[in-house]
Amino acid sequence: MFLESSFGRTLDILHRSMDTSMLRQDVIADNIANADTPNFKRSFINFESRLQTALESEGSRGIQAAMTHERHIPFQQPIDYRSVQPNRQLDYLTTSDNNGNNVDIEEESMNFLNNQLLYTLMTDSVNQQFARANLVLRG
Repeated sequence: MFLESSFGRTLDILHRSMDTSMLRQDVIADNIANADTPNFKRSFINFESRLQTALESEGSRGIQAAMTHERHIPFQQPIDYRSVQPNRQLDYLTTSDNNGNNVDIEEESMNFLNNQLLYTLMTDSVNQQFARANLVLRG
């Protein structure tokens, strides 16, 4: 019932994104801590693109095919955004050092700062959502 409203859905998406941001902060810190470890491969979190795909699939209807049998697979199945989980992936495609380590400390530091700013932005958004609800309740 709560998640069916725009307010609840927005808060749920923000909550999931903030949790992912905290996980991403841990992954980036792990990358920075292992910047000098031989053969260490950096990790990253994939979440936002999958969440966007799920949100877009809920709103699009696309081409509707006639299904004449219950075992037919529909062309497009909407993806519930609540089923999307953050996915930690290893980066095997790049090498920056001769020892096989692909952590670029400058890039990781920028990712750390960007993630911290994004978390602050999401915190402000949650505060604004509750401030709007508070205005409605007072009025």
